[in-house]
Amino acid sequence: MSSHVFADRSGEQPPRRGPHAGPVAVDALISRTRRLRGDLDAVRPDAPVDEDDPHVRWQRALCDLAGHHLDDLGVQLDQLRQGLDADEDAYDPYDFRPAGAGELFDYEADHAQSSGSLISRVGSAEWNLLTDGVNWSDELFAILGRPLDSGPMTLDELPSVVHPDDQALLTALVTGCLVDGRPIDGEFRVVRSDRRERTVHMMGEPVLDSDGSTAAMWAVFRDVSALRRSEQAVRDSQETLRRQQHVERTEHRLAVELQEAVLPPWHGSLTFPLGGPAELDVAARYFPSANSALIGGDWYDALQLPGGGSLLSVGDLTGHGVAATSSMAMLLGALRGMAVAGIEPARLMEHLNHLMETAAQPTLGSAVCCRVDPAGRTLTWAQAGHPAPLLFRDGTGRALTPPDGVLLGAASRPEYEQSEVDLLPGDLLVLHTDGLTRTSAADATDNTPLLDLAPRLSAAETAQAGLRAVVERFGGDGREDDACVMVVKIGS
Repeated sequence: MSSHVFADRSGEQPPRRGPHAGPVAVDALISRTRRLRGDLDAVRPDAPVDEDDPHVRWQRALCDLAGHHLDDLGVQLDQLRQGLDADEDAYDPYDFRPAGAGELFDYEADHAQSSGSLISRVGSAEWNLLTDGVNWSDELFAILGRPLDSGPMTLDELPSVVHPDDQALLTALVTGCLVDGRPIDGEFRVVRSDRRERTVHMMGEPVLDSDGSTAAMWAVFRDVSALRRSEQAVRDSQETLRRQQHVERTEHRLAVELQEAVLPPWHGSLTFPLGGPAELDVAARYFPSANSALIGGDWYDALQLPGGGSLLSVGDLTGHGVAATSSMAMLLGALRGMAVAGIEPARLMEHLNHLMETAAQPTLGSAVCCRVDPAGRTLTWAQAGHPAPLLFRDGTGRALTPPDGVLLGAASRPEYEQSEVDLLPGDLLVLHTDGLTRTSAADATDNTPLLDLAPRLSAAETAQAGLRAVVERFGGDGREDDACVMVVKIGS
């Protein structure tokens, strides 16, 4: 809203406006603003804000801030339109009308009725320094929380409604305008009679008489309380989002470091003696999910036991991040310790279940544990709700018949069984977690894609060759969850 007289222009003749072009242009702006407000309401989510998600809170705060800006612009355009319709010739900058009697405005209720939301309101005031006359618009009484019959306040009285911490600012603004002819543009807090604080933006200019001295001061007051609250909400949400992103990056780094520290350090192939010149050839691979932030609790492990046998295991814990990797580290450490102590796979699963059930952060997990006996070339294994190992022999593949076992941590004192399978020279075993072949929840136990590789896996001469075939088939992008696979080749 422009002042009637600028500081460098005589106050005798206000600037003229065109009679038709102005209202038409403002009408177009009003229509455009209303369309934008409608578009904003259309895309604004109706669901309640998830207070636990800073992304959602930040988006909602930005949406509210945009709404306040559009509502504020709409009100000011409406007031401008009304001014264009008024009779300009009847305007006299020194014709101060007395304040009429009335009741204190219910400011928030007036907002809710006129616009449907708490938007900024605009009021105006003029102080005549020659006659000591004061003229306030009705809106300014409402902004400052004063009844109409209390009358307008002089410039000396105005600081009494301003917050004590901001009174010096208002005094400096008014003094600079009256003495130095500087325009006023500043914000301060006012304390209404109901003790409620509002943030007011004041813009004003001196009105000069013919000899260049200040004859009056004109000002516009805009209540920007709701707008500033929205801006603060955006800043708070951004800060919360930054803090959470920092925490997430830190947790992700810790999860990656913990996973790298716990999973076997060997790369390429690992060999264990299998009696005579024969060896057990092992190769494994971890597949991260497409979302690198989702570091899960999948693991693989191969360990030579004191008695000459070998331990082979893969598993998967629910959850992601530090919690999942720390639980995986605890479980894998216990698994290695009990296996070295000679505990059979079925009993080992029982102990792991008890460990999971009584952990500080209870979770669920699946696992398969195999012990290879080099003397008899037998595979003794147990499982806890996990996909069975696949055995490839003579160009075909099949899943081993699983012994009874439930998910780790799912029940108190469950019984786990174990099975034995005779291994032949040239056999190839594949142990994997369910994320390897899964594209949906229904595919979690579907081994068909792996079994389709039977001709190539049966013909693989080394574990690395077999692993390469699996990686070429399942190592592409777009994985929903992380996964592990272990390929074991029985030497001749």
